[in-house]
Amino acid sequence: MLSWNTRGLMAGVDEAGRGPLAGPVVAAAVILDHAQPIYGLADSKVLSERQRERLFDEIRAKALCCSVAQASVEEIDAINILQATLLAMRRAVDGLRLIPQQVLVDGNRLPVLRIPAEAVIGGDAKVAAISAASILAKVHRDRLCLELHEAHPQYGFAEHKGYCTPGHLAALRAHGACHVHRRSFAPVREALAGMWGNAAEPLP
Repeated sequence: MLSWNTRGLMAGVDEAGRGPLAGPVVAAAVILDHAQPIYGLADSKVLSERQRERLFDEIRAKALCCSVAQASVEEIDAINILQATLLAMRRAVDGLRLIPQQVLVDGNRLPVLRIPAEAVIGGDAKVAAISAASILAKVHRDRLCLELHEAHPQYGFAEHKGYCTPGHLAALRAHGACHVHRRSFAPVREALAGMWGNAAEPLP
């Protein structure tokens, strides 16, 4: 087991967007600067949108370095969401300008890395760098969903951020799937199957 107090740079890694029916999965890696503490870091899920937005800017300004990466919908459908999440995490670590001596990853699975790494269950509430990574990933993905809403307003991405809500499923049945929907996810397949049964055509 790695010591969280190991000398040298430590990167925290987390993801956002494993569960939604649409959009990429996003991962972030952050190396914090202990000389510039950031107050209020926490699991992004317990923070308000306003808090996340404020911390997003502060993390980007004060961290020694950070990296945000993603795996596409096509990759999710091709290799499954778990493998795509690990791929996005590896890309985030590889994208760091500085090379850390160790990596702490939220959860119980690790991407393949060339750096010593440890999975930390509940790490987004325990390790400041993982909390920072969770905030970067969440805000980045939410902003992507706002862009998707501009392009495809009929699905309501601005409200549900791609998650499986009654409104999202109703939109899938009414309009079919667009290119950002994860067709390997059962709710998408089932909604489209019901739609095709009514002789409707899916969107490109």
